[in-house]
Amino acid sequence: MQNKRGIPQAFLKVPEGIALRPATVFDVFDVSRVLIRSITRLCVADHNNDPDHLKQWTANKDPATIRGWFKPGSQIWLAEREGQVAAVGGLIETGKITLLYVDPDHVGSGVGAALLNRLERQLAACGCSEAHLDGTRTAREFYLRHGWQVTGQCSDRQDLSCFAMRKSLHPQG
Repeated sequence: MQNKRGIPQAFLKVPEGIALRPATVFDVFDVSRVLIRSITRLCVADHNNDPDHLKQWTANKDPATIRGWFKPGSQIWLAEREGQVAAVGGLIETGKITLLYVDPDHVGSGVGAALLNRLERQLAACGCSEAHLDGTRTAREFYLRHGWQVTGQCSDRQDLSCFAMRKSLHPQG
């Protein structure tokens, strides 16, 4: 069953024990921790434990750089579970999800799906009829399960494990 925007009703309710909220600059250390832990431990299919690739991927995930991500036209959201930041998501209000990472200790708890749904609803509230993202090999199946479609390889990167994806934010006819 879907609501009038085509979003599955099952995902409108946030699972018990999960809280979603906008991040603030005071969250930069938690954001950094979740991003680095997720990339390092969950995205092995993408970086193959190559130290140079890992260093490059996590280089801009430090608290000082993350502080600069707080600017007009973009949003960072957190999913908290058991009082801890369990997932981090970001978007650009023109229709792009810029990041969605789950802490390894919270995989399978519903925080990723709840946060993805929140980001999609935020984009729809900003007037976007379609959302886009660049997904990793690790996250590809997750996004496909949530109605996203692969549209090709990421054009701005030569990384073959990066997939351009899209999803309509309008109801299916």
